[in-house]
Formats: sequence, C-alpha cells, structure tokens
Amino acid sequence: MSKYILGIESSCDDTSAAVWSDGKILSNCIANQAIHAQYGGVVPEVASRAHQQNILPVVQEALNQAGITKHDLSAIAFTKGPGLIGSLIVGVSFAKSLAMALDIPFIGVNHMQAHIMAHFAEQPYPEFPFLCLTVSGGHTQIVKVSSPFEYELLGETLDDAAGEAFDKSGKLLGLDYPAGPLIDQLAQSGKPAYEFSKPKIQGLNFSFSGLKTGILYFLQKEMKKDSGFIQNNLNDICASIQDTIVQILVGKISRASRETGIKRIAIAGGVSANSHLRSTLQVKAKKHHWELFIPKFEYCTDNAAMIAVAGAFALEEGRSDDQKIEPIARLSV
Repeated sequence: MSKYILGIESSCDDTSAAVWSDGKILSNCIANQAIHAQYGGVVPEVASRAHQQNILPVVQEALNQAGITKHDLSAIAFTKGPGLIGSLIVGVSFAKSLAMALDIPFIGVNHMQAHIMAHFAEQPYPEFPFLCLTVSGGHTQIVKVSSPFEYELLGETLDDAAGEAFDKSGKLLGLDYPAGPLIDQLAQSGKPAYEFSKPKIQGLNFSFSGLKTGILYFLQKEMKKDSGFIQNNLNDICASIQDTIVQILVGKISRASRETGIKRIAIAGGVSANSHLRSTLQVKAKKHHWELFIPKFEYCTDNAAMIAVAGAFALEEGRSDDQKIEPIARLSV
C-alpha cells in the first residue's frame, strides 16, 4: 500500500505544499509573496499574514494535483526552523492541527537539512558521504553529509550570506528585490570587467559583508567621475559582482574537497539556481574529477518537496514528533 507524505514549507515568504509517495514527488505547489518587492526585503509581519491566507488553498491544490484527499495521507512533514518565527508558527500550527485531526504522524524538519535532501527528490541520488554547498539568502554553509541524519558543518558565513550579498549589491544598483536573479540575467550580457577584493577568511568559513562595502565604495568613486556610470555599465558591473561571489563559493568548496578527499559535490539553496555558479562548478568538476549533483531549479528555492523528502526518510526510521514541538527561528544544520 502506498504511503503519501504531505510536506509544508513556510520558513520565509513562500507558502509551499507538496506530496511525496513511493519515491516520487506527485505535486509541489508554491504561493509567492510579490508584495515584499516594494519594501526591498521580506517584512516578517506581512509574510506571516500572507501565509495564513495561502496555506489552506496551497495544501488543497497539492492534494488535488497528487490525485488524493487528506484522508489518504500517511504523515505530514513541516519546517520547524530555521526561519521567520511568525511564518514558521503558521506552518507548524497548521501541520500539527491537521495531523491531530487525521490521527497520523507528523515530523518537524530542519529547513537547511531539507535543502540538502532535495537531491533525493529525483534520481540520480548522491551516494554518502558527499559535500553540499548550501547557499541561500540567509545561509551559506559547507556540510559533510554522511547519511540522511548525519551532518557535519565544515564552514559557514560569519556575517552576510551569499544571497544577501547579491540582494544588497542589487539594491546599490537600483535593482528590485530579490536582486539575485536580476543580476544573473543582466550578467549574461556583460563581462567581469571590474575586480573586487575577496575577503581573506581562514578555513572553510565565508564572509560577504566586506565585499558589499567594497562594492559600495567602488560605485561611489565611479559615480563621482561619471554620474551615469551604473546605467552605462550595468551588465559589466553585475557580471563582476556575480563572478566575485561565485569565485568565493567555488574556492571554498574546492578546498573542502581537497581537505576531506570527498569528490561527490552537491549544491543546494536558492543561490544554487545561479547560472554562473552552476557552469563554474561544472568546469571544476571536469578538472578535478568530481561527481557533481545539481538539483532542478524548482528544488533550489524554498519548496515543500524537499520537506516531504526529508519527512519520508524520517518516517522510514520510525521518527516522528509530538504536540509539544515548537518552531525554532535559529536552528543549525
């Protein structure tokens, strides 16, 4: 008899629900919140209210697309953290209530671990152990993954994440939020003509706050000489910013591979959708004989499919939670 697992993701500004059954994703529905663009970033209170409006129709749509009803569900997996506490509360409360009403198990999932488990949404799957570069708007990490439940944090950002570096740089250029995809798009028509200094951080940790400041000072200096500098050179500026961030990321994961001897490399998180990061990693993979795993775009950004997959692994191990579970805004991998 097939088992159906409903995944619910509400850690930030996207409300998502997905259904997983017998090793396949049957649906993966996402309601975006475009309203945050006018504020230049996610407004937590606005996000949590939108989740309240979206969660029921999104879950119903996920069930409809999967061709099942709520009574067919075997378990519910949901994001317990990290994330915005108001947004997390909506998802956790809904999942706990629905699971109680249906008398089925429910499983709290670490959002960052779920990004890694997104690689098991579709074949080919990476064999354990592997290294995962997890890059998003709020996190930048290198994790050694030894099993679905064994994670070792090898390096992380000491300040801004790579996604923040993209968005904050984009704001300096007058681009809308989120700026990361726009920079990627504009960079494709430019070249990395400008050099920005890379932070000298020991080990496998990252830092992007200094890069953001360096970009600010560079733009201020050039704008004094030419008020139209940004407008006239936007594509090249975007290409230069993007190339610098990507070189930092790829440099660190390359070092991690050398130090651990692990040549199975995966990427995850919203920034893993960046075309330059993907192509640069593919070049490195050929050079260093890596086995590279890059998820489909739909599994890169925040989505419930990855939550459902992580829940499926937990259910196989007989793991579940009780009604005392609470959302955790700050939660390490």
